[in-house]
Amino acid sequence: MIAPELVTDLVRWRRHLHANPELSYEEHETSRFVEQTLREIGGLELSRPTPTSVVARLRNGDGPTLALRADMDALPIEEATGLEFASTRPGVMHACGHDAHTAILLGVARTLVDRRDDLAGEVRFLFQHAEELPPGGARALIAAGALDGVDVVVGAHVFSIVESGRVAVPVGPFMAAPDTFEIVIRGAGGHAAMVHSAVDPVVAAAQVVVNLQQIVSREVKAILPAVVSVTRIAGGTADNVIPEEVVLGGTVRTFEAEVQAQIRSAIERIATGVAAAHRCTAELRYDGGYATTVNEAGVAALVARNVDPARLTELEPVMGGEDFSAYQQVVPGCFFIVGAGGDGAAPHHHPRFAIDEAALPVAHDVFVRTALDFCRRA
Repeated sequence: MIAPELVTDLVRWRRHLHANPELSYEEHETSRFVEQTLREIGGLELSRPTPTSVVARLRNGDGPTLALRADMDALPIEEATGLEFASTRPGVMHACGHDAHTAILLGVARTLVDRRDDLAGEVRFLFQHAEELPPGGARALIAAGALDGVDVVVGAHVFSIVESGRVAVPVGPFMAAPDTFEIVIRGAGGHAAMVHSAVDPVVAAAQVVVNLQQIVSREVKAILPAVVSVTRIAGGTADNVIPEEVVLGGTVRTFEAEVQAQIRSAIERIATGVAAAHRCTAELRYDGGYATTVNEAGVAALVARNVDPARLTELEPVMGGEDFSAYQQVVPGCFFIVGAGGDGAAPHHHPRFAIDEAALPVAHDVFVRTALDFCRRA
């Protein structure tokens, strides 16, 4: 379906974006590039609902409205791929494939403009900022009216851990609700040689970490997926000084609201109780993240029937989170996965993350076929 010259442009656009990554809420050059490219394509109504996002509307008479979404932000990671088009910005990298998502949707826009006469209704292209950093850009676009009048929303993500060219269209809960927490454990500082005159928050923090690991294994029903990970420990300034406090940080991943509430309560109970047992205090800050990504069965069926059957594959739910879920709380939606790697590929959010660019036209074709199907001219 895709023209060879468009494949070339998909790669060119993706590599330009990869070399010029921008962090969440800072996608000024990225959004300007997207807007300029869309203006060159022509035939679209463009708007800037937020300073770093772009919405394009392709309308052709009466019919349903389909929204297609791509995220544009990068991550605070120093790239180590060695690619000739590697990031030119120190400490910032497209380590999750959002450069690919943006390039793909630009290509879809160009193809559908060329096939406008095959459409009835509207295809709305959402080039979204800040997927990586809560509260996320999706909420801002929704508040700005980006989903007004939309019947269905579809998005995609390239996965380096899935064989290149394979496509998965899960049904139901697919990606977890990602919460974050921070625990501040306070004691009484002192000389490390005279521990009896201090209250050591380091020992208390170590015990809190160990005990938090028992929440999933001993408190959550075994058939319900959940993750509690402590990913950050900070405290102390010198080897011979017991610090005043230690800070722990981490994440909770769940699919069920009841489990989410249960784990939050357990973290607070364990942190305060264990800290008290060590003569310390503990203060919990818990931030609820994105909602669970839930693919509506009817929309998933729409997308799946527009995938080459030879490419379809199954994919079990993953504990990663996505703010695409915000759109799904407003209108029915589907978030499909396109394989862009395979065995030995670096995982997402890794300094050596890379994708097989052969996945770009695969994703393009699924989007285009889905749009032509949903907005089919009678």
